[in-house]
Amino acid sequence: MLLAIDIGNTNIVIGVFKDDRLLSHWRLSSSITRTEDESFLVVKLLFDQISISPRDINGVVISSVVPNFTNIYRLLSIKYFNTKPIIISSDLKLGIKIKYDNPRMVGADRLCNAVAAFKKYGGPSIIVDFGTATTFDVISKKGEYLGGVIAPGIETAGGELHRRAAQLPKIELKFPKHIIGKNTSESMQSGILYGALDAMEGIIKRIEKELGTKAKLIVTGGYSKIICMESKLKLHCEPSLVLEGAKLIYDMNK
Repeated sequence: MLLAIDIGNTNIVIGVFKDDRLLSHWRLSSSITRTEDESFLVVKLLFDQISISPRDINGVVISSVVPNFTNIYRLLSIKYFNTKPIIISSDLKLGIKIKYDNPRMVGADRLCNAVAAFKKYGGPSIIVDFGTATTFDVISKKGEYLGGVIAPGIETAGGELHRRAAQLPKIELKFPKHIIGKNTSESMQSGILYGALDAMEGIIKRIEKELGTKAKLIVTGGYSKIICMESKLKLHCEPSLVLEGAKLIYDMNK
């Protein structure tokens, strides 16, 4: 079994693979800093839910964009799973060519998304990840990572509006029934969610124009399901894409 850990700015997603199948995955807040011992206790509780033991884990792979947490989970892996984890970076074998100006500046999550998307769908493809930031990653037909777009995420937009405007409340981030909001919460939901949806569709159109061709469209991240339900584009919804990419990279480098 493989333990795959995706450490983001808002959430830590932990998944367990048996061979090539994702058995289960869990989403934790990354706003709480825990020691490697505390983090292991949380992981063990999650394992108990699906009746697996830490002794069943043969390898660990970590995708992280938060350096402080990277080291905590690296120590956890060594101490409790007796294995040195593979930590995702552009220095590893990826199966794709990185054409970014500085490959080391591409986030580990974006690398995982690109590897998994190209493996499953080929290219050209555009991967949209709705996380703390909304990222767009572009893969050529030949499997080249061409670069992408980074924009504020849905949750980031909602949080900043609440934080910066005294009279704007913290809201549930879901699509309202109507574009014209009848109250402040609905108006904010409309602006944030429909704004993100229209921005996604507009940016995809611009990317395809620059590519000179249509692309396969893959959507992932915490808000991927509700975006896929609302969009009129042909989208492939892959909520666990980072974990799947981490597994593929692990297999290439173990």
